[in-house]
Amino acid sequence: MKQAFHTITVPTRGAGLYECTDAVAAFVREARIADGLLTCFVRHTSASLVIQENADPDVQRDLQDFFAHLATSGPRFRHTAEGPDDMPSHIRAALTQTSIGIPLHKGRLALGTWQGIYVFEHRAAPHRREVALHIIGE
Repeated sequence: MKQAFHTITVPTRGAGLYECTDAVAAFVREARIADGLLTCFVRHTSASLVIQENADPDVQRDLQDFFAHLATSGPRFRHTAEGPDDMPSHIRAALTQTSIGIPLHKGRLALGTWQGIYVFEHRAAPHRREVALHIIGE
């Protein structure tokens, strides 16, 4: 059994979905592990990871709008240390995922035709989000 580890940085410009599929796929190719499991883990509490459709940008906009409506920014939260979007960002991250597993087959991500890997930035300000990547396999 082989393992490989890498961290990618995804710069964001504020709230939204930022595709990182190409950077993840490049790491998978470089690792030269044919079959196994890739774990992706975002190292933040106000951002998350999602696998979503990458063909129609309206999907990303609709998801952003839905989560903004679901957990609205405002002063009613106690935790506002970093501004009014602080706690809503934590709520959005709690409702999505911080870690996802993706099978590897024949040295490639076993994603569907229209699937992409996204960092879902929940904060209004730009950030540099770290995503830890770990492969185990043969």
